[in-house]
Amino acid sequence: MPRNPRYPRRLVADGRVYLWTLRHSHRVLNGGRSADCRETLTLYPQPAGSGGPLRIVFAEGPGRYVPGGFPLGSGDVGYVRGGSLNLHEPGAVRALLDAASALGWQWQPAERRAVEVDGWPLLEAAAAARAGHAGPAGP
Repeated sequence: MPRNPRYPRRLVADGRVYLWTLRHSHRVLNGGRSADCRETLTLYPQPAGSGGPLRIVFAEGPGRYVPGGFPLGSGDVGYVRGGSLNLHEPGAVRALLDAASALGWQWQPAERRAVEVDGWPLLEAAAAARAGHAGPAGP
Protein backbone atom coordinates (compact mmCIF):
# COMPACT_ATOMS: atom_id res chain seq x y z
CA MET A 1 0.00 0.00 0.00
CA PRO A 2 1.52 3.39 -0.94
CA ARG A 3 2.16 5.92 1.77
CA ASN A 4 -0.24 8.81 2.23
CA PRO A 5 1.48 12.01 0.95
CA ARG A 6 -0.46 14.13 3.46
CA TYR A 7 1.53 12.72 6.37
CA PRO A 8 5.08 13.94 6.97
CA ARG A 9 7.97 11.54 6.78
CA ARG A 10 10.69 11.17 9.43
CA LEU A 11 14.40 11.81 8.84
CA VAL A 12 17.24 11.51 11.36
CA ALA A 13 20.40 13.44 10.48
CA ASP A 14 23.37 13.97 12.78
CA GLY A 15 21.32 13.02 15.82
CA ARG A 16 18.48 15.46 15.03
CA VAL A 17 15.01 14.35 14.07
CA TYR A 18 13.06 16.13 11.33
CA LEU A 19 9.66 15.60 9.80
CA TRP A 20 9.52 16.50 6.11
CA THR A 21 6.91 17.13 3.47
CA LEU A 22 6.98 17.79 -0.25
CA ARG A 23 4.45 20.00 -2.03
CA HIS A 24 4.00 20.90 -5.70
CA SER A 25 2.38 24.24 -6.49
CA HIS A 26 1.71 26.38 -9.55
CA ARG A 27 -0.55 29.03 -11.01
CA VAL A 28 -3.31 27.97 -13.38
CA LEU A 29 -3.65 30.16 -16.46
CA ASN A 30 -6.97 31.05 -18.10
CA GLY A 31 -6.63 28.22 -20.61
CA GLY A 32 -6.18 25.69 -17.79
CA ARG A 33 -2.43 25.31 -18.33
CA SER A 34 -0.15 25.47 -15.31
CA ALA A 35 2.69 27.99 -14.98
CA ASP A 36 5.37 28.83 -12.43
CA CYS A 37 5.67 25.28 -11.08
CA ARG A 38 7.48 24.88 -7.76
CA GLU A 39 8.47 22.00 -5.56
CA THR A 40 8.80 22.94 -1.89
CA LEU A 41 10.58 20.55 0.45
CA THR A 42 9.96 21.51 4.09
CA LEU A 43 11.90 20.06 7.03
CA TYR A 44 10.45 20.55 10.52
CA PRO A 45 12.89 20.09 13.45
CA GLN A 46 11.52 17.86 16.21
CA PRO A 47 10.21 18.01 18.81
CA ALA A 48 7.68 20.53 17.53
CA GLY A 49 8.54 24.05 18.63
CA SER A 50 12.29 23.36 18.76
CA GLY A 51 13.07 25.62 15.82
CA GLY A 52 11.58 26.97 12.64
CA PRO A 53 11.20 24.87 9.51
CA LEU A 54 13.61 24.91 6.59
CA ARG A 55 11.95 25.30 3.19
CA ILE A 56 13.99 24.33 0.14
CA VAL A 57 12.27 25.67 -2.99
CA PHE A 58 12.83 24.60 -6.60
CA ALA A 59 11.11 27.03 -8.97
CA GLU A 60 10.74 26.50 -12.71
CA GLY A 61 13.19 28.42 -14.89
CA PRO A 62 15.36 28.30 -18.01
CA GLY A 63 17.34 25.07 -18.24
CA ARG A 64 15.52 23.59 -15.23
CA TYR A 65 12.63 21.21 -14.88
CA VAL A 66 10.05 21.01 -12.11
CA PRO A 67 7.34 18.73 -13.52
CA GLY A 68 4.08 17.97 -11.80
CA GLY A 69 4.05 14.40 -13.04
CA PHE A 70 3.81 12.74 -16.48
CA PRO A 71 6.00 12.27 -18.46
CA LEU A 72 8.53 12.82 -15.67
CA GLY A 73 7.96 11.58 -12.16
CA SER A 74 6.38 13.51 -9.35
CA GLY A 75 9.07 15.06 -7.18
CA ASP A 76 11.71 15.12 -9.91
CA VAL A 77 13.74 18.33 -10.18
CA GLY A 78 16.89 18.99 -12.13
CA TYR A 79 18.84 20.79 -14.75
CA VAL A 80 18.15 19.91 -18.38
CA ARG A 81 21.89 19.28 -18.79
CA GLY A 82 23.03 18.45 -15.29
CA GLY A 83 22.14 16.95 -11.95
CA SER A 84 18.71 15.85 -10.85
CA LEU A 85 17.00 14.50 -7.75
CA ASN A 86 13.74 12.81 -6.82
CA LEU A 87 12.54 14.71 -3.76
CA HIS A 88 10.42 11.75 -2.62
CA GLU A 89 13.61 9.83 -1.78
CA PRO A 90 14.84 10.19 1.81
CA GLY A 91 18.47 10.06 0.62
CA ALA A 92 17.85 13.07 -1.65
CA VAL A 93 16.29 14.97 1.25
CA ARG A 94 19.28 14.16 3.46
CA ALA A 95 21.71 15.24 0.72
CA LEU A 96 19.89 18.57 0.35
CA LEU A 97 19.92 19.11 4.13
CA ASP A 98 23.67 18.40 4.16
CA ALA A 99 24.24 20.77 1.21
CA ALA A 100 22.23 23.54 2.91
CA SER A 101 24.29 23.06 6.08
CA ALA A 102 27.54 23.18 4.08
CA LEU A 103 26.45 26.52 2.58
CA GLY A 104 25.75 28.03 5.98
CA TRP A 105 22.23 27.03 7.06
CA GLN A 106 22.23 26.19 10.75
CA TRP A 107 19.50 24.79 12.91
CA GLN A 108 18.43 27.51 15.36
CA PRO A 109 16.37 26.09 18.24
CA ALA A 110 15.20 29.54 19.38
CA GLU A 111 14.12 30.64 15.89
CA ARG A 112 10.45 30.00 15.14
CA ARG A 113 10.18 31.55 11.67
CA ALA A 114 10.55 29.42 8.57
CA VAL A 115 13.76 29.88 6.60
CA GLU A 116 13.30 29.62 2.83
CA VAL A 117 16.26 28.86 0.58
CA ASP A 118 16.61 28.47 -3.16
CA GLY A 119 17.22 24.79 -3.87
CA TRP A 120 19.07 25.26 -7.16
CA PRO A 121 22.45 26.21 -5.61
CA LEU A 122 22.20 23.02 -3.51
CA LEU A 123 21.22 20.63 -6.29
CA GLU A 124 24.57 19.78 -7.89
CA ALA A 125 26.26 19.07 -4.54
CA ALA A 126 23.30 16.98 -3.38
CA ALA A 127 23.12 15.05 -6.67
CA ALA A 128 26.87 14.37 -6.54
CA ALA A 129 26.56 13.12 -2.95
CA ARG A 130 23.73 10.81 -4.03
CA ALA A 131 25.89 9.48 -6.86
CA GLY A 132 28.66 8.71 -4.37
CA HIS A 133 30.98 11.50 -5.48
CA ALA A 134 32.56 14.17 -3.35
CA GLY A 135 31.48 16.85 -5.85
CA PRO A 136 33.67 19.40 -7.57
CA ALA A 137 37.14 19.94 -6.13
CA GLY A 138 37.63 23.12 -4.15
CA PRO A 139 40.46 25.63 -4.60
